[in-house]
Parts: sequence; structure tokens; C-alpha cells
Amino acid sequence: MQDQYELLRQHFEEIVTLTDEEWEFIAPHFEYKKLKKHQFLIQTGQPVDCEFWIINGLVKSYAVDDKGDEHILQFAMEEYWVSDYYAFQNKVPATTVVDCIEDSEFFCVSFESRERICQNVPAIANFFRIKANYGFINLQQRILSLLTQTAEERYDNLLFKLPKLVQRIPKKLIAAYLGVSRETLSRFKG
Repeated sequence: MQDQYELLRQHFEEIVTLTDEEWEFIAPHFEYKKLKKHQFLIQTGQPVDCEFWIINGLVKSYAVDDKGDEHILQFAMEEYWVSDYYAFQNKVPATTVVDCIEDSEFFCVSFESRERICQNVPAIANFFRIKANYGFINLQQRILSLLTQTAEERYDNLLFKLPKLVQRIPKKLIAAYLGVSRETLSRFKG
């Protein structure tokens, strides 16, 4: 378990510097969690108590429409942060689902714990600000790609940016992420 906590500290220290005293304050606020493939981190309508940092594994974040169709917002793997951020921030029921594509391990931090850490360790407040900005940039790029690119161009970009991720995701999920059928996906050159 100590090795996982060291990974979390290294993750923070890719962006900010922490003293040992600061780390001793931060670490107890994070809870370790392990889930199997197909188990849920977040389900629609349920409270969202935590933000999750992925130690190992792969998850998908998605919404389900009135017809029961899944609309995948994000895939997240090692060193990604994931949650239903609207529900997490506003303390309302989840509107998205996050479930495991693979057996996965996480660190969870509650909203209250994250706020306490940020108030007491300014470097961590800076870390979360920077991470939020990266998340906003990625979301903006995803929306722009949906508006301006063909599905094949989005697939090529996914292959270019995240080739290892694409190898881990079933083709039907990649097709759903791109908004095409699996048959259409199979015609892409990639």
C-alpha cells in the first residue's frame, strides 16, 4: 500500500513541490479503493462523494439517454482523475456513470477533504487548479473535434495521442466514443 501512496505523491510532485510535513497532512485524506471489471465508481442518481485518481486500470465515463444509449464522455486510465464533477462540486445526484473497463485501483478524496487540503497546503490548491485547466482544455478539444472533424479524423487523433489506450479498449466502445457503428470503425484505416 505504501508504494501506491508514493505514486500519488510523485503524481503531485510532477507539478508542485511538497515537504514531508505537507505530505503527512495530505496522505490520510486519500482512501484506497479497488474494483473489478464492470463495477461502478459512480451511478446516475447517486451522490458523488469523491474524486478518483486512478492508480491502475481503465474506466469509462458516460451518460445514458432516454433510449438507453450510452454516450461516452471520457476514458480514463493510470494517473487520470475522474468523477462526475458537476455532481461532486454541487453536491447533487450524478448525471453520469463511471464504471470499470478493467480491474482498477483508485485513491478517493472527498470534496471536504480536498478543500481542507487546499486550504492548508497552497501547493495542492495550485495542483488542482492546473489539473482543472488541463481538464477544461481536453474537454474543449473534444467538443471542437466533435463539431469540426469527421469520425475518421477523430479516430486518427485518438490513435496518435493515446495509442496504448486504444489497444486496451474494446472496439465497440471506441465506436461509441466516436459516435459511429462498429462496422464504420472497421473501415477506418487507423
